[in-house]
Amino acid sequence: MQNPGPLVPFTIRSLAEASGVKRGTIERLLNGTQRTADVDDAIALAETLGVSINPLFAPPSSPKSIRTSRLDTPTSEE
Repeated sequence: MQNPGPLVPFTIRSLAEASGVKRGTIERLLNGTQRTADVDDAIALAETLGVSINPLFAPPSSPKSIRTSRLDTPTSEE
């Protein structure tokens, strides 16, 4: 199985054929109705795409910074 190349994108069908992952699984992952994947499917997709598994399935970082407390420092007027 070979990646069709960096300039040729996979279709859902070609990715399913190349990875052995069911087409429906790939479609649900892409449209967000399925948020997780079986570990074997995740590895197969990552290997087929030639990437690490982390960028594909790691949770996104929060766009908001988490602040547990805020210290207001008084300003001095001179």
